[in-house]
Amino acid sequence: MIKNLRYCAFILAGIFFFLIPVSFSNAQNFPFEINIPTLSGSFLAGEQAFSDLRTEEAANFFLDAAESDWENPAIIERAFIALVSDGRIEDGAVLAQHLIEMEPTNAIARLVLGTVALKERRYASAIAQFRRTRSTNFVGVSAIILASWSLIGENKFSRSQQLLRKLDRSGLEDFLIFHRALMADIAGKRDLALKYSKMAYETDPFIPRIVEARARILANSLLFDAAREVINNYQNEGYSHPEIEKIAKYINNKKRPGKMINNVQEGAAELYHNIGTALAREGDRELAYMFLRLGQYLDKDNAIIIMALGQMLEEVELYQDANELYATISTNSSLKLLSELRIAENLRLLGDAETAIKRLRNISTLNPTNIDALLTLGDILRFEKKYAEAIKVYTKIIELTGGNRALDWRFYYVRGIAYERSDIWELAEKDFLKALELNPNQPQVLNYLGYSWVDKNMNLLEGLELIKRAVNASPDDGYIIDSLGWAYYRLGQYDKAISALKRALNLLPNDPEINDHLGDVYWRVGRKLEARYQWKIAIDVDKDGVVTERAKPKLENGLD
Repeated sequence: MIKNLRYCAFILAGIFFFLIPVSFSNAQNFPFEINIPTLSGSFLAGEQAFSDLRTEEAANFFLDAAESDWENPAIIERAFIALVSDGRIEDGAVLAQHLIEMEPTNAIARLVLGTVALKERRYASAIAQFRRTRSTNFVGVSAIILASWSLIGENKFSRSQQLLRKLDRSGLEDFLIFHRALMADIAGKRDLALKYSKMAYETDPFIPRIVEARARILANSLLFDAAREVINNYQNEGYSHPEIEKIAKYINNKKRPGKMINNVQEGAAELYHNIGTALAREGDRELAYMFLRLGQYLDKDNAIIIMALGQMLEEVELYQDANELYATISTNSSLKLLSELRIAENLRLLGDAETAIKRLRNISTLNPTNIDALLTLGDILRFEKKYAEAIKVYTKIIELTGGNRALDWRFYYVRGIAYERSDIWELAEKDFLKALELNPNQPQVLNYLGYSWVDKNMNLLEGLELIKRAVNASPDDGYIIDSLGWAYYRLGQYDKAISALKRALNLLPNDPEINDHLGDVYWRVGRKLEARYQWKIAIDVDKDGVVTERAKPKLENGLD
């Protein structure tokens, strides 16, 4: 509904506005021409900027449009959402209030105004705004939970729990139990906090926030052995998280680690983090980012939210913006080291691999047993084709972990890639086989080993079977489908090869490897014009020149 209103308003407004060239001359006879931005032009520019999460630009463009049509609710909505997403919550709230005057039922505007009231501890006002949010989607669900948190702020625990019962049949029971546990903990209801945290933990004992909440609630109740068991169960599966490692030290020393959520504002921020990350997984980037910003507004030092915002910026290649966010994380935060690793990785993506490697070496020297730091260093060395150095780092990781846990497959896998790229096939093959021993159905390992066998014209049938297993595990991976086509080609099953490679191209259009492979198959079946066409495309779209070196001679002379 929001999008329909937005675009209808934009189209209607755009009919009446045009780019107007205006010429000027100054006293020194210096003529120049400028273009005055129009409502439609500003709106379109704002949409494009917002889709790329360039929120400051988006907000400014939408504000320009709003100045031209202040009574257009669709434009005002886009402007206030962009402002909120840029972290300018109070400015966004001003526009949200104006939008409410035009559209009293606008759910997102009510949500933002209620959040500002909650931040300022005006709980009655917050509850009133949330309760007037009559949406039945995630906005309405969020409003009910936020109203419940606001009731906690008014010391009305029973009423807050009663309100949550409206969502009992929404399919969110497991999610609600987690927030019930946090609310009970804040309200000093220890027995209920223990009960609800146990229920949440039993539902999924490997989600870090649930593990943390359960362990903290147990330890704060002096149940240190039970808390330690929760931590051990998590870590014994090979999982790790800086915050859990931090509270484990308290628990091992039989000290209370303190509450995970210290006040109503932090509880509401937790909700925004939960919903925001869920929306991001579903692909609703804009609203996900806005929800995370609202969470940051309520709890500005929340490193988990900052990391989530940074990750979203990385997804749209705003690496410098992400690094600026990561730099705001406190040195006292358990996530500071992780943020430093992300900064280093983003520096590489920005073209400064040497600085990234230098920073990572320093971090690894200061944290010699930190697996995440070593893995990030090893990966960047591998990406930069420093394979011998990468192998040394991966080997150190395997020595630290023991190399026999289920999750250790990934270390053998990346070391195997480094060996393979160094033309040390015997050791590469050994690592891939070890990775499959630890994780027999891992599609990337199945594909890499299967493709390597096929490409080397060895173990063709075994390679084909591995690739088929990889396809079953990951049927929409274009690279794996390409491997399947190449295996059929090696076995002389050209019709199957063509079918698989065409499917791979549909998944990964204009991938040079796939085009090159398809050209080879076409040549073998006598479709020589189509073969040359595919090789030509492979050369045209090849960025690093590896496929070009292989395809150019074929383009001139074919395969005969």
